[in-house]
Amino acid sequence: MKRAGEVVGSAQGLLVVRSPGEAFAAPGTDLLDDSLDPVGTVVDVFGPVERPYLAVTPAVETPAAFVGRPVYARS
Repeated sequence: MKRAGEVVGSAQGLLVVRSPGEAFAAPGTDLLDDSLDPVGTVVDVFGPVERPYLAVTPAVETPAAFVGRPVYARS
């Protein structure tokens, strides 16, 4: 697994994930938590090239509970 970033917020029904660097999970990538449980799917990439943000459609009932937690993509 590869770290995809950290959940920094929840807005308009989406999770917002900040990438750790220039490499980022592509749209369509499924993201997982520390326990390998599904968190959501990347639907968009936006923001600065150096550390973009990912818009993620959540696969969980309480997306706001994931703010501040790391998420991972299968590599």
